[in-house]
Amino acid sequence: MHSAQAGLADGVLKLDTEWKRRLVAAVASSVIAHADELTALDSSIGDGDHGHNMKRGFEAVLQDVDALAAMKLPDILKAIGTKLVMNVGGASGPLYGTLFLALGKELPAEPSRADAVTATAAAVAAVKARGKSEIGQKTMLDVLVPAYVAFAEGANVAAIKETAMCAAETTIPMRATRGRASFLGERSIGHLDPGARSACLVITTLCDEFGEI
Repeated sequence: MHSAQAGLADGVLKLDTEWKRRLVAAVASSVIAHADELTALDSSIGDGDHGHNMKRGFEAVLQDVDALAAMKLPDILKAIGTKLVMNVGGASGPLYGTLFLALGKELPAEPSRADAVTATAAAVAAVKARGKSEIGQKTMLDVLVPAYVAFAEGANVAAIKETAMCAAETTIPMRATRGRASFLGERSIGHLDPGARSACLVITTLCDEFGEI
């Protein structure tokens, strides 16, 4: 453990300010560090701007990390969602914004695992509704849904991380039927979906951080 305090007490998650800061910074930094990879993936089957857009959004988050860390957990998530909507742009801004805003709306300040499962279910459903999409269409949902299912079924963080990583890889043989990649038809087959990859980055980074609790 680091000097910052995080843990489960009476079945609920408790995070101090420094731990919240570390968590937000870790997720933002991971996405920023992989911006070139995300852009390369999107150049193959999309507009080629996913990495740049995501980097811009999470740089805005990182810039305000101290203010975010001082907030309660639901407010942090809603603030991140708002920043992503305002800064990411394209299709990803509304989708990632919806994900974080829904989590912030549903989670209490000190959630139990059951609270987190319920909130994640609502957030995934909100992304489905926003994107008018389902699992199997070569989108971020192809990572979000399997990771959620693993979480809901009681998997530990290592298993959730492995699920997310494997799920991203399953988008390679898929034919895209949503988003810009769907315009390519059969030519979208054989490429890792950039949205699935960025969702994987967010989830695996969270798993790495929570694995220390």
